[in-house]
Amino acid sequence: MNNSYTDLVKQTFHFPQEGIDLNENGYLEFNGLDLKPIIEKHGTPLKLTFLPKIGININRAKDYFRNAFKKHKYEGEYFYTYCTKSSHFSFVVEEALKHDIHLETSSAYDIDIINQLYKKKKITKDISIICNGFKPKAYTSSISKLINAGFKNVIPVLDNKDELHMYKRSIRTKEPFNIGIRIAAEEEPTFPFYTSRLGIKARDILEFYVDEIEGNEEKYQLKMLHIFLNKGIKDDIYYWSELNKAINLYCQLRKICPELDSINIGGGFPIKHSLAFEYDYQFMINEIVGNIKAACKKTKVPMPNIYTEFGSFTVGESMAHIYSVIGEKEQNDRETWYMIDSSFITTLPDTWGIGEKFLMLPINKWDNEYQRVVLGGITCDGHDYYDSEEHINEVFLPKTKSIDSDDPENKKPLYVGFFHTGAYQDQISGYGGIKHCLIPSPKHVIVEYDKNGALEDWVYAKEQTAQSMLKILGYL
Repeated sequence: MNNSYTDLVKQTFHFPQEGIDLNENGYLEFNGLDLKPIIEKHGTPLKLTFLPKIGININRAKDYFRNAFKKHKYEGEYFYTYCTKSSHFSFVVEEALKHDIHLETSSAYDIDIINQLYKKKKITKDISIICNGFKPKAYTSSISKLINAGFKNVIPVLDNKDELHMYKRSIRTKEPFNIGIRIAAEEEPTFPFYTSRLGIKARDILEFYVDEIEGNEEKYQLKMLHIFLNKGIKDDIYYWSELNKAINLYCQLRKICPELDSINIGGGFPIKHSLAFEYDYQFMINEIVGNIKAACKKTKVPMPNIYTEFGSFTVGESMAHIYSVIGEKEQNDRETWYMIDSSFITTLPDTWGIGEKFLMLPINKWDNEYQRVVLGGITCDGHDYYDSEEHINEVFLPKTKSIDSDDPENKKPLYVGFFHTGAYQDQISGYGGIKHCLIPSPKHVIVEYDKNGALEDWVYAKEQTAQSMLKILGYL
């Protein structure tokens, strides 16, 4: 047979790939984890988190920067920061903290998480905390309390000029507190707006520093310039143009602001959403570090420490969503529907809301013939479907039945996995709340290493019950 799903994949991509492989039983493995016993034990729909992947990716990024610093003989330090907004779950944040990282916040409630982590002795008051976003009074107040409580390395990144006045009124420390400034980046040409709504206009920052910060170093100090680009870190003219604007602004400021010692390039490392994914992480980091050094040498200013804020890159590749195909429908001559036992709208809202594509692969039946299909969720919404991959405007999956009727796999459903789904999905869908058409949140299983180094799985959350939803709705 030369038209099995296995043949299709191997003819189209390099396979197997890191983290994705088939075992001898014909089932997919995710980061070396055999998915067959996990499915047999917990059923579907299933949300699976493989915690060791978080540390793997953190240390990958650290290695990239370590190599780049060595290559360019760079004189600053590198700080890896995790964006809590990507996934606020305690098991995610605590796993990331095991790998010597710092934290970035985006709301007042994030500060409550910081306080809880400190109470649990997961962090010390020496940790760097980068406070981003537009900040209402509750957020600036929480930041001030954190600094007043002795957290030494909190850096509120000013989103606007008025924000500084809030800290001047509420921070009461003997030592000067640190601040950062976010540069309002120009948006890419295809974006509906010319300039980011977040940050201070680049042309106003020098004047703002001279008028509001310079001369007050005994009270507060400018320590960081911050830039974030929505499209992420990509090798194109737009990215390099905006990055170099930020670097040049740092160099100008550094000449008059000796306290300024850090530049934050934000986040945006992409993750694998297709077997066709190609991205040279080391090349990009080499170029970023090289550009910063070159500008500093040219203007004769010290090289800054470099901060990154990686959210999706930290946690995205640690999670998978697994579904069963519970029905097949031939609606016309061209469209075959595979109905899954859940909903894309409720469990993978990025696929519905912004057309995001994830790494989608069957978990079993790789020896079956393949066909073009559309995956449908079980809500009544016409948009609850998945019909194209990142590399092609189609979806191909094995047929649910093989020619060999005696094959015991024929009696089992086709299992379909969406991989690298760990960032933002729960935050967008509203974890634990009411979902569209009252589709329940799936069971969530965590896989990690135990004290002896063996893999173990445990249930973090059972499938949402009817009783819990009725209680939220006021019926119970």
